[in-house]
Amino acid sequence: MAGRAQGTSAGLSRERIAATAVALVDRDGLERFGVRRLADELGVDPMSIYHHVKGKAALLDAVSEAVLTEVADTSDDTTHDWERIARRTAHGYRSMAYRHPRVFPLLTTRAQTSPVALSALEELVTAMREAGLPDQLVADAPLLLFGFLNGYLLAVLSGEADGSEAMPSIDPAAFPTMAALAPLQTGFGSVSEFDRILDTVLDGIRNRAAGDGAR
Repeated sequence: MAGRAQGTSAGLSRERIAATAVALVDRDGLERFGVRRLADELGVDPMSIYHHVKGKAALLDAVSEAVLTEVADTSDDTTHDWERIARRTAHGYRSMAYRHPRVFPLLTTRAQTSPVALSALEELVTAMREAGLPDQLVADAPLLLFGFLNGYLLAVLSGEADGSEAMPSIDPAAFPTMAALAPLQTGFGSVSEFDRILDTVLDGIRNRAAGDGAR
């Protein structure tokens, strides 16, 4: 970094800054992330970063957008079926979370209003409206879907980085019903469990649409 004038861009771009920031958070975690550490990683003066990203909040948004771009790039499927879009998006989001478990909490605590995030939602809600689902249900669907995704993935990834933490044992004397159900809760964090719960979410949307249509 020595010898660089303050504010010199040093060949930086917003994309390069975001990609380096993602790698830094992947390696060291959000709690150690900061502009000065990022500048050291890039070999530039911190002011150079601010020429491309206006402040710490904007930098965190750029990090979020960078990992969400990975979700958008997972498929060239051009289907207009809303359930296929929802499943594709959900699995792409899950895969991204597993690749970036230390970045993922950002997506759950900050409003995601970048073009890449809004484009994904636009694709989903457009397909839902084209399928004739009621507007209120369509409006609620992103919150319902991502409420499940964010809560589930945070729970899975909070134990170990690979999401492989086993469910704790339950005392059958104190909690007999929970203990009886425990064998049905095996495979915590697995694809099969994820798909099973995702099915419940999508079934709920479909059944609600059918019920509203029958009124």
